[in-house]
This record gives sequence, C-alpha cells and structure tokens, in this order.
Amino acid sequence: MSGLTTEQHVATQKASVDTSFALLNKAFEGIDRLAELNVQAVKSVLAENQEFVIKVLSAKDPQETFSQQSIVAQPVAEKVQSYWRDVYEILSKTQAEFSALAGAQYKQVQTDVRSFIDGLTKNAPPGSEAAVTAWTTFVTSATDTANSMYETAAKAARQAVETAESNLNAASTGKPSQQTLKPVAPIDKE
Repeated sequence: MSGLTTEQHVATQKASVDTSFALLNKAFEGIDRLAELNVQAVKSVLAENQEFVIKVLSAKDPQETFSQQSIVAQPVAEKVQSYWRDVYEILSKTQAEFSALAGAQYKQVQTDVRSFIDGLTKNAPPGSEAAVTAWTTFVTSATDTANSMYETAAKAARQAVETAESNLNAASTGKPSQQTLKPVAPIDKE
C-alpha cells in the first residue's frame, strides 16, 4: 500500500543527507570567512598599536604624546563600523545560502509528499477508501500547517535581516533607525 518505491525512498534519504552536508559546508565556509576576518583585524590592530607605541616613545614632550593619542582615536570608530559591516555581510551571505538550500529541500519534500499521496491513492486496495481519505486528509493538513510555519519563519527571517541592515546603515551614517522588529502575523489560509 506504500506510495513510495524503495528506490524513491533511497533517493529521498540521499537528497536529505546531501542537503545536510551542503548546509554543514556552508556553515564552515561562513566560519572560515569570519575567522579570516578576525585574523586580519588582529593583525591590523597589532601593527597599528606597534606603530602608535613607537610614536609615543619617540615623542619629545607630553603635548606630543597626547596629540598622538588623538590622531589614533579618530579612525577607531570607522574601523569598528567597517569590521561589523564585514561581519554582517558574511552572516547575511551565509544566511541567504542556508535559506536557498532549505527552500530547495522544502520544495522537494512537498513534491515527495504529493507523490506519496498520489501513489497511496492509486495503489490502495479496494475497500480502503476511508483509510486512504483519512491519510490524505491528515497529510494534507500537516503539509498546510508546515507551509504556513515555513512562510511565517521565512518572513520573520527576512524582516530580521532587513532590520539588521537598516540598523547597520543607520550606524554608518550616524542617524538613528526607526525600524523595529514587529511580530509576524500568521498567514490566513483561504
């Protein structure tokens, strides 16, 4: 009575494993990019501090020492903003790649469920119409609920990314952001 053949089941499991490893690879790529950014930031800070210490130690009087400190302090805020902008870009790109992979897997699961329902309906033995109808109703209801949850989660994720981007842009320009996260309304089924 199963609507999936062994080959279809194996193919579905293989696709799930492939997607899992693809997600892990994307996560490690993001971690690698973050680690590389951090290494570059540390190298830059060490080089700048070394240069600063050399200038301070070579100062002739206290006034010159204080002027060196003010020269170094100005670009720090810009460097911090640049660092966090780079972190945001890495996280945003990784999140987009995750979403694309998850969306493709989700669509494949929907197709597999539809195939299962079709196979269940076509291969049901005579007299099992009530059981097939109950299974079809259950699976359809579960699929509709999952679709609604997926759409709500995707909308919330997009809104969070837009808010983070807006806040980053506001921090870069020095203007306060008025955008805040709002609760995502459930999607009405019609």
